Amino acid sequence: MANVVVVGAQWGDEGKGKIVDWLSERADVIARFQGGHNAGHTLVIGETVFKLSLLPSGIVREGKLAVIGNGVVLDPWALFAEIDRLAAQGVRIDTDSLIIAENTPLILPLHQDLDQLREEAAGKAKIGTTGRGIGPAYEDKVGRRTIRVADLGDDETLEARLDRLLAHHDALRQGLGAEPIDRAGLKAKLLDIAPKLLPYAGPVWKVMAEARKSGKRILFEGAQGSLLDIDFGTYPYVTSSTTVSGMAASGTGMGPGAIDFVLGIVKAYTTRVGEGPFPTELHDSDGQRLGERGHEFGTVTGRKRRCGWFDAVLVRQTCAISGMNGIALTKLDVLDGFETLRICTGYEIDGRHYDYLPTAAALQAKVVPIYEEMEGWAESTEGARSWADLPAAAVKYVRRVEELIRCPVALLSTSPERDDTILVTDPFAD
Repeated sequence: MANVVVVGAQWGDEGKGKIVDWLSERADVIARFQGGHNAGHTLVIGETVFKLSLLPSGIVREGKLAVIGNGVVLDPWALFAEIDRLAAQGVRIDTDSLIIAENTPLILPLHQDLDQLREEAAGKAKIGTTGRGIGPAYEDKVGRRTIRVADLGDDETLEARLDRLLAHHDALRQGLGAEPIDRAGLKAKLLDIAPKLLPYAGPVWKVMAEARKSGKRILFEGAQGSLLDIDFGTYPYVTSSTTVSGMAASGTGMGPGAIDFVLGIVKAYTTRVGEGPFPTELHDSDGQRLGERGHEFGTVTGRKRRCGWFDAVLVRQTCAISGMNGIALTKLDVLDGFETLRICTGYEIDGRHYDYLPTAAALQAKVVPIYEEMEGWAESTEGARSWADLPAAAVKYVRRVEELIRCPVALLSTSPERDDTILVTDPFAD
C-alpha cells in the first residue's frame, strides 16, 4: 500500500492540519517525524475546532495509531496538557492509540529558559523563536547530552545524563547571568512525569516496520515548513530540525524506500511568522486584506503573520528539494474579490536575474521580486468541491501556479472545513 509524506512547502502555517486530517481517513498509522510543540495545527470538524501542537493530526480519528517519532523533541508536560485538552473535547487517547519512540529526546524547563535568555540577550538580532526550548533541545541531542524517554526508566542512567547535561547548562547560564539549575527539583519533576510517559514508549522503528510489512497505509506528518529547514531554509531564521521530506524516514526509523508519495502543502499566497527574509511581503492594504481574510495569526503563539503574494520561486525550490509528487493548494478562497493578483516568477539582485533564492544572506537582503499579474475573480470559491464550482479565473490561477512550480496540484482546499476539498490525485493510490 502507498505511504505518504506531508510537508509544508513555504514558511509553515500552510494548512497542513486539515490536509493531514483529511488524508488520515485513508491511513492506518499517522506519524510525526520532527519538530516539537512549536508547531500548530488547527482542525475544524463540524462545529468543533481542535488545536494541536505535538500530537499527530490523526489522533482525533478513532481506530488509527498515532506515532511520535524519534525525530521529534518532546516536552512531556506540554504533551499531557494537550492530551487533557483533547479529552475535554471528547477525544480519547491511550496506549492503544498513541506510541512514542523510546529514543525521543525530551524538552526540559532548562531548554525553555535558555531559549528565552538567548533571545533577550540578542536584542535586535533575535531569531524570533517561540521560546519553547526546541532549539536548545536539538542542540543537546547532537551534543550527546540529552535525556531521552527511555532514560526515565533507569535511575542510574538518569543520574549520569543529568550530570552531563547540567555541567553544560550551568556554565551557559552563568555566562547569561542566570542562576544554576535546581538539580533535585528537575529530577523530581522527571520522576513525577515518568510513570505517565513510559507506558506510551516503545520501539517505533519496529512498529513502523511491522505496519509496512502488513500492508498498512502510513501517513508521515511534518511540522513547520520547508523554508524553515535547518539546511535549506533562510538561515539563521529557521527552526532547529530538518523539515523536508527526507526526515520522514530517519525521524521514524524507516528507510527512504518506505516513502511512495510526497505531498507539499502550499498556501495560495505567502505568509511568515517571525524574523527573516520575505521577498514578496506586502506592507499595504493588499497585505492587510490577506491577513484579515486568512485569519493569519499563529496557532501556538498568536503572533500576527506577515503576508505577501505567492512566491513561485521559493515553492519551486522546495518542491525540488523534497521531491514532491504533488501539492495541496490551500486557502484559495482568501484571494476571492481581488481585481488583480500577482505571482513572483523570479528575482533581481544587483541587476542579475535569479530563478532561485541564493544562500548568501547579503544577497537575500537585496532581492527584488519580479511579478506577473493575473486577473482576479469576484465570485466566491469558498466551499467549492469540484473544478466546476470554481470561476474560470481561479482555475487559470491554479494552472499557472502548477506551471511555475513544476509540480501538479493533487488536492485543492477551499475552506477550513474537512470536506471542502477537491481531490485531483489520491496520494494513497497504489
